Amino acid sequence: KTLAKLANHVAKKRAEYAGVCNFAQFTQNELNTLLAELEVGEVWGVGRKITLQLQAMRINNVLDLKQADPKRIRQRFSVVLERTVAELNGVSCIDLEEASQPKQQIMSSRSFGTPITCLAELNEAVTTYVTRAAEKLRHQRSVAGSICVFIQTNSFKPEEPQYQRSIVVPMVKPTDDTMLLAGAALKGLAVIYREGFRYKKAGILLMGLENKNDLQSTLFDDLLAEEKSARLMRVMDAINARMGKDTVASAAAGIRKCWKMRRERKSPDYTTDWGELPLVMARI
Repeated sequence: KTLAKLANHVAKKRAEYAGVCNFAQFTQNELNTLLAELEVGEVWGVGRKITLQLQAMRINNVLDLKQADPKRIRQRFSVVLERTVAELNGVSCIDLEEASQPKQQIMSSRSFGTPITCLAELNEAVTTYVTRAAEKLRHQRSVAGSICVFIQTNSFKPEEPQYQRSIVVPMVKPTDDTMLLAGAALKGLAVIYREGFRYKKAGILLMGLENKNDLQSTLFDDLLAEEKSARLMRVMDAINARMGKDTVASAAAGIRKCWKMRRERKSPDYTTDWGELPLVMARI
């Protein structure tokens, strides 16, 4: 798993690999040469503090870590880093997760391509983020008990007026309905929004998640409305899964979306989008 993540990093950062890097095709000398060019901090699980401690031990690149004494690494750090050293040497120590555990919180947040100054565009962005998060929520069969909304200006431009604020809006009943979640988020946004600022980022956080099947009914539930909501969400998810993202979406999310994030250097979606798979032409 450590080598796979490292190969993924190399494929993204080095243009000569054209988005694909397979360490299995390297000779041992070729692999060691490449690892010697990578800083030790690029290894999955090696954070800033550990990097500084490793550098103090003259372990500056990935090859140095690969060739380090595992027992010494375990004594100085932990068994986790010892396993990382073993994995760099081709010994599998970290199991791959076949099924991920349900998330306890779901966040959706992006920086805007251009600063936003009006509430209408912020409403579009927040509704879009709620839509993304609600799809993930339904995918793991959960419901959210509350939603947090936040907005902020660009902290890297101190010469501009700065403002950042967040608010948590509780739901009347935990739900996975995009419309209900978006409505709550927009109410919260209206409370924290202030004119006169150039907003650079906004986002939402779904909280209080629980399994939908464990949700307890009450005497005040509108079962007919809940069934209608569930059918609508199923149809939306099915259409978007078959026809493409945002084929069907809330009108509150906007159409033009001039604020959307810039993605000029985005890596191709080889694993999730058939349309971005490279084409190979064979001559017969």
